[in-house]
Amino acid sequence: MQNKIASDCTAILVGKGATMDGSTIVARNEDGYAPINPLKFVAHERKQQSNEVYTSITTGVHIPLPDLAYQYTATPQADTSDGIYEEAGINEYNVGMSATETEANNPRVLGYDPLVHDGLDEEAMVTVVLPYVKTAREGVQRLGDLIEKYGTGESNGIAFNDHDEVWYLETIGGHHWVAERIPDDCYAVAPNLMVIQNVDFDDHSNFMFSKDLHEFVDQHHLNPNPDEFNSRNIFGNNDEADAYYNTPRSWYGQKLFSPDVVQDPTSMDIPFLQHADRKLAVEDIEFFLSSHYNGTEYDPFGTYASGTEMQQKQFRSIAMDRNQVSAILQIRNDVDEKYAAVQWISFGFFAFSPYVPFYTNINDTPVNYKNTTTDVDMNNIYWLEKTLAVIIEPHYHEYIDDINAYLDDCKSLARTATEATDEGAKNTSDTEMTQYLTDRNDALAKQITAKTNALFDKLVKHGLNLSKTYWEKGQNL
Repeated sequence: MQNKIASDCTAILVGKGATMDGSTIVARNEDGYAPINPLKFVAHERKQQSNEVYTSITTGVHIPLPDLAYQYTATPQADTSDGIYEEAGINEYNVGMSATETEANNPRVLGYDPLVHDGLDEEAMVTVVLPYVKTAREGVQRLGDLIEKYGTGESNGIAFNDHDEVWYLETIGGHHWVAERIPDDCYAVAPNLMVIQNVDFDDHSNFMFSKDLHEFVDQHHLNPNPDEFNSRNIFGNNDEADAYYNTPRSWYGQKLFSPDVVQDPTSMDIPFLQHADRKLAVEDIEFFLSSHYNGTEYDPFGTYASGTEMQQKQFRSIAMDRNQVSAILQIRNDVDEKYAAVQWISFGFFAFSPYVPFYTNINDTPVNYKNTTTDVDMNNIYWLEKTLAVIIEPHYHEYIDDINAYLDDCKSLARTATEATDEGAKNTSDTEMTQYLTDRNDALAKQITAKTNALFDKLVKHGLNLSKTYWEKGQNL
């Protein structure tokens, strides 16, 4: 039986040859099983430690840690009483890690390698891996080794990137795993089901796996198509719920970026790797992660297409009430490595919330991004954005023009700010760089927050005039 899992999410990964500026991108929405799960954005300093052991609150596993922990960013829970769940960040070596994409293994596989209840789960993965690796490939190997040694109680997908490579690792049963490198000219969408397909065990440049994976499958006769090793078909669940909860998200991502590819949204054969019809920018990734089948009959807001009420509720949306934090981990190749890593952060209901670019070579994060409380408090970004969603969603069509104008304004400001920061960084010494980037992050956060508060003011005042009891003076006299 699988443990309760903290989140079910949507991820997209893009190779450096598929982006407009040569960046590698790993991006994921963290969605809770309920609408409320307060999160924050933090930075951990590099530190020496001796005989340090990580003990998981959720499973009790004890994992000895290396003596040196690198600086890294993360998006943990505000209340860590039931686990840290650091989820997504970038370390000082410009390695990004996003964990996890909740998946499922089929019962046959779990019968031979059951999940364990005292192993390494999502709650701890970023914490015990990201501060200790210098490349994406090292991240895959470290996590894989830990899973083999300690086991895991969940079926998950985990993404890594550095300036050159993008990797996706999937856990299999309690102790096995497989990982694939995303080709430079491809993008890939992962929507809560196993996605890696044909594995080449002789291609060590593009595939990594647990030591006995092939033998495990052969020994237990797990492969329904022995002429190939299709990981998704061997280990995945692929049940009826996947056709409505999961695959439509892959379908919509590929509809956006590969429109000439005709597929059915409920198809179980949608490929993991795909080529876009153009080079992709961060704004493309933002649109996908904040989308709700826009422009189709499946849009729950019914904006431009005439879908029936049943169609509008047929598929699980990407942007939804359970959105918590979205992180786009961008490692750029057109600037100096000291300021090449940017973590774009969006809190709340992503269809209404801007993505803010934060450099990750920093010693702290903006106050209202790290001071998230468990109670509603508009002085932190998480609750400000969550409250905006409460106001907007019931009056989506009345507010959407204002929302789109606000989001476009924030996108332009983000580009202006990053270009100015890059220019200033060229003349900043190595010893001053970290503080410079920290200060620039603070300045941008204040600007975006001011725009968000102005929107809040406008929508509240507008909303007061939408009451069903609204009555103009002199009406019907």
